[in-house]
Amino acid sequence: MEIKTNKYDFFVETCCLLCLIGVLIYLVIAWQHIPQKVPGHYNALGEIDKMTSKGTLIALHITSWIMYIGLSVIAKLPQIWNTGVKLTEENKEKVYRILKSMLGTVKLLTVITFAYLTVNSAMAKPLPVLFLPIFLSLMFGSLIFFIVKLVTAK
Repeated sequence: MEIKTNKYDFFVETCCLLCLIGVLIYLVIAWQHIPQKVPGHYNALGEIDKMTSKGTLIALHITSWIMYIGLSVIAKLPQIWNTGVKLTEENKEKVYRILKSMLGTVKLLTVITFAYLTVNSAMAKPLPVLFLPIFLSLMFGSLIFFIVKLVTAK
């Protein structure tokens, strides 16, 4: 089944690509000024607890692209999705639309988070204390929002 692209899908794709390309441009331009050692891991409070070489920023950015591409491929294959609700001819289109929007939101949050982590690590700065609670609230909040929409779409 082909799920039509809507304005939200276009917005998500545009934002994701702008983030990914923007971080790539940032890394290329700033590479000479990035310290040799950058944060490689943060604890739950955002404090740096491991330093690594700046080459890990490339691996982090490649991981961002892999996550983006993987979620994009999954979004194009609704036949493999576990909908969580019984599909009927009447609700099929609506259920798939909700799930595609949910996948797009997860993709956007993932790309933005990886972009932020890459740039923040390149500047060798600790994360804000509220980074983890905000990220988790946005991710789980959006999942709950779409699951509620899905369950009420029966």
